Amino acid sequence: MKPTATPVDATLGATITGVDLANLDDAVWAFIEKAFLEHALLIFPDQNLSAKEQVAFSNRFGDIEILRGNSKSVKISNEKRKGATFKPDEFRFKALRGNEGWHLDSTYMPIAAKAGVLSAKVVPSEGGETEIADMRAAYDALSKAKKKRIQGLSAFHSLYASQAKIGHIVESGSGYGYHTKGAPLRPLVKTHPVTGRKALCIGRHIYRIPGMEDDEAVALVDELIEFACQPPRIYTHHWTPGDLIIWDNRCAMHRARPYDFSESRVMQATRIAGEAASELAPTFPDERAGAFEPATTNR
Repeated sequence: MKPTATPVDATLGATITGVDLANLDDAVWAFIEKAFLEHALLIFPDQNLSAKEQVAFSNRFGDIEILRGNSKSVKISNEKRKGATFKPDEFRFKALRGNEGWHLDSTYMPIAAKAGVLSAKVVPSEGGETEIADMRAAYDALSKAKKKRIQGLSAFHSLYASQAKIGHIVESGSGYGYHTKGAPLRPLVKTHPVTGRKALCIGRHIYRIPGMEDDEAVALVDELIEFACQPPRIYTHHWTPGDLIIWDNRCAMHRARPYDFSESRVMQATRIAGEAASELAPTFPDERAGAFEPATTNR
C-alpha cells in the first residue's frame, strides 16, 4: 500500500489512506509525521485498533499522559457496566457534556497536551460527531487591530471554572484536571514549537485575563471563539466504528457534538503529553481548588 494524504474541505485536516497503523515501518511513519505537522489533523478510516495498538501508535508522537488510574488508554463513554447510560445528575454525564464546549486539552494542567488521539468503538445513530477548529488560520484571519489588541495578553485556564460554567461544581481531587497545582497562565497567541506558525490559544477553560475585568475577559474570549470556529476553519468528523483521528493540540481546538444519551457512544482515547520547553506554563492559585501546591510538571 502507498500512503496518501487527501486534504479535507477545511483549512486543516487530511484523510490518510494506504496505511496500517498497527504495522508501521519507518518510511510510512515519516510520511505521517510530516502530514501531521502540515495539516494539524489526520483522519484514518477503518483502522480498528486495539487499546494496545493505539497506545503504540500514540507513543510514536511522544510520551502519553495518564488520564485515569495507570492506564495509557481510556474509554470516553456514556455507558455503565451493565449497558445502561449515565443520567444527568451523575458526574460522568456532566463531564461529557463539558466536552461539548470548544477547548484545547490539558491547558488547565501545568503542561498542556501535544496531541489528542481518538478512535470510535460504538457510535449513536445520529449526533456525537467530533469537530476540530484551526487556530492557525483563525489567527491569520484576525484584523490587524484585533491582533494588536490580543498580542501580549495571557489568560488563566481552569477545569474547575469551565465546568462551573455549565453548573458542575467540582471538589478538588475529584479526578484528572481537578488538582491543586494552580491555574496555568497561557498567552492568547501561541507560536508552534516546530512550524513557527502563530495560533490562538483560547477555549472554554479560560476564565480570567490579568488587567481586565472578568466580564470583559470572558466577552473577549467568547468573541474570539465565535470568530475562530467558523467555516472554512472547522472540520466535522462523522464517526464510523474503526475510525481514528489525531489532532495537534498546540494549534487545533475541538469539541464533541450532542447526541441522544440513551444511546451508547464509546470512544478510545490517548493523549500525547506536551514537551515542557513549549507547553509548560507558570501556575497561580485557583480559588476553586482549595490548597495550592505549585508544580513544574503534570505529575
